[in-house]
Amino acid sequence: MRGFELYDAGTVREAVDLLQKHGSRTVKVLGGGSDLVGGVMKDWVQGKGMPLPEVLIDLTTIKDLATIKLDGGSTTIGAVVTLQEIVDNDELKKRLPLLTQAAESVASPLIRNFGTLGGNVNQRPRCWFFRGEDFNCYKKGGDFCYAVTGDNRYHAIIGGELCYIVHPSDTSVALLALNAKAKIAGVGGDRDVAFDNYFIGPREDVLRENVLKPNEFMTHVEIPNPASGTKFGWTKLKDRQVYDFALISVAAAFTVDGGTWKDGRVTLGGVAPVPYRAKVVEDALKGKNIKDTIKTAAAQIRTVARPMSVNAYKVDLAQGLIERTIMEALGN
Repeated sequence: MRGFELYDAGTVREAVDLLQKHGSRTVKVLGGGSDLVGGVMKDWVQGKGMPLPEVLIDLTTIKDLATIKLDGGSTTIGAVVTLQEIVDNDELKKRLPLLTQAAESVASPLIRNFGTLGGNVNQRPRCWFFRGEDFNCYKKGGDFCYAVTGDNRYHAIIGGELCYIVHPSDTSVALLALNAKAKIAGVGGDRDVAFDNYFIGPREDVLRENVLKPNEFMTHVEIPNPASGTKFGWTKLKDRQVYDFALISVAAAFTVDGGTWKDGRVTLGGVAPVPYRAKVVEDALKGKNIKDTIKTAAAQIRTVARPMSVNAYKVDLAQGLIERTIMEALGN
């Protein structure tokens, strides 16, 4: 591993000041480090578009970012709260079971005990071409996507275009379904960005996966309290039972009126370069009896899918898991 300088920040303001002070160098903020240190830096994942960091700013020393606050209108979770702390929080289990289930499905108990919410949301892609040192792909500043002609069994079936990665975060899929927003701090000031607009696809900027600028970092995630009676569903399909990323994941959060879909969201992981909101499915269900419509609605995912040479199986999986997740949430 290449050497780097490490700074402990005591407050958000101090972290911002450190970003500004070292702005002329390659700087990254650090949470649990399971991806940045244990993956990107250890494996020397680099290229023209992503130099290895020279400076790391540790956010786990900022107490305000390690809190979970539940009030009457929303829930706010700090970026360095660990995934296991989310899983173990009884109030979160009652209020936001979708998030706790998604967090519990991440990796292994060891990783959940030091991996953070902010790190899970903002981790880099797991594409084996991106992570492989011999492939100078678009996302590393190169001029080709090797998944187009190579083994693309785990790659995107929706919205790939220049780069066919799939976003690896389980919690992001749940947070998108819950209409969450990210709270961001940086040299240019603070801002809030809805998860609907937080992630960036390769056509917009192939080198990035989210809206964070080099001198910004996520401080918290805020989730509005779901409406009374909201139904929640989470399903994650993976090759192995633990320590694996989703082949397909589905999150659903919706309200019903006498068996009719009133309002809600259906989101998917493992299908696109960003956590994907399946509006075609939502539109097909809105105002209709769920039991009568679910098969037709789930099949709408086929209208937006563009599978590659060896990953068409994902389209079938996505359709089946959408139907299963919604029906299980409905209690059937």
